[in-house]
Amino acid sequence: MTMRDTDRALVQAASAVAKLRCRSATHTLATAARTADGRVISAVNVVHATGGACPETVALGTAATQGVAELETIVTVGDRGRSLVTPCAPCRQLLADRYPALRVIVGNPEDPKVVPVTDLTPPAPTSLPGSHP
Repeated sequence: MTMRDTDRALVQAASAVAKLRCRSATHTLATAARTADGRVISAVNVVHATGGACPETVALGTAATQGVAELETIVTVGDRGRSLVTPCAPCRQLLADRYPALRVIVGNPEDPKVVPVTDLTPPAPTSLPGSHP
């Protein structure tokens, strides 16, 4: 997929949030997501002894709170905006289930790539653990 100017702006938005809000061990990652109508939703992770919450999950909750039905593109940054972070496996699955057409910005910050979220998700299991095929 082709990087658009709006994708580059989304990386900048996530980086700005990371620089401003990710100043402690409690908040280490920032996400920015663009809605279908062009709004940008940002979020940070919450690190806690119980595991906390990834910034993608926080962004989805924020989107729902704001009445957003569709997200178009999402990016997560770390290291106060100096690195792009691929969503973890549970977040990839959540994003793919909720927004199957979602575009995800990943890769090297100097040469980011846009990929469909479905390209990031692991294949569905052929059987559930403990069951027989």
